[in-house]
Amino acid sequence: MAVKSLKKGYLALAASMLLAAQAQATELLNSSYDVSRELFAALNPPFEQQWAKDNGGDTLTIKQSHAGSSKQALAILQGLKADVVTYNQVTDVQILHDKGNLIPADWQSRLPNNSSPFYSTMGFLVRKGNPKNIHDWNDLVRSDVKLIFPNPKTSGNARYTYLAAWGAADKADGGDKAKTEQFMTQFLKNVEVFDTGGRGATTTFAERGLGDVLISFESEVNNIRKQYEAQGFEVVIPKTNILAEFPVAWVDKNVKANGTEKAAKAYLNWLYSPQAQTIITDYY
Repeated sequence: MAVKSLKKGYLALAASMLLAAQAQATELLNSSYDVSRELFAALNPPFEQQWAKDNGGDTLTIKQSHAGSSKQALAILQGLKADVVTYNQVTDVQILHDKGNLIPADWQSRLPNNSSPFYSTMGFLVRKGNPKNIHDWNDLVRSDVKLIFPNPKTSGNARYTYLAAWGAADKADGGDKAKTEQFMTQFLKNVEVFDTGGRGATTTFAERGLGDVLISFESEVNNIRKQYEAQGFEVVIPKTNILAEFPVAWVDKNVKANGTEKAAKAYLNWLYSPQAQTIITDYY
């Protein structure tokens, strides 16, 4: 009886070891823009759970890399082995094809909405009571107003800010290029600090107390207002604005090398699901 019991024990142990060996562990690296940390911290766990459910208990771990969108794209071109990118401007994904041949030319057609599962626009975050009476773009070129937003050379967030300001000035000036350029010169002159990314700009405004207005995505300024509720920040949405789409792509060359193509495609497709979209609405 003892021999049979011992034999059964060995068989059970062998079976459990076999099942453990059959279960696979997959890891994805998501290269994303600077102010998306909280969003993907909320999105990733539900997908990891769904992946395990759909794949026989296989585990998936999604790791994040965050910085200014353009800086992130450059890091991939320089060797960062990201499996997927979730950026805030098309040009930072396109460069992965143009400069690195890491993705195909038709990458935007592989997922719905030109491979953009969500979007935002630009917003102003002002201090409690809006003491500088800031309501629109024209208020941002006054001599008494100091601006905070990231460097357009490294941040997609800041490029949208620049383009939105240009568009507002162009509309107000009836297409007079000289007047628009004059507006933009003063606009940039009023920037107190150029951080490399949106998160640094938030720290400068909310924690260091610099600037009268922080310019960022509407989704981001709403999140900052909640995060720093005690400071009583207020959100202002300018009348003339810009549509900021957030494109995503799996990095073909990397997922093939990493053996993560199935997981990468499933992850990005899941961002369009009702479950993911519900989570996204909490941040936008």
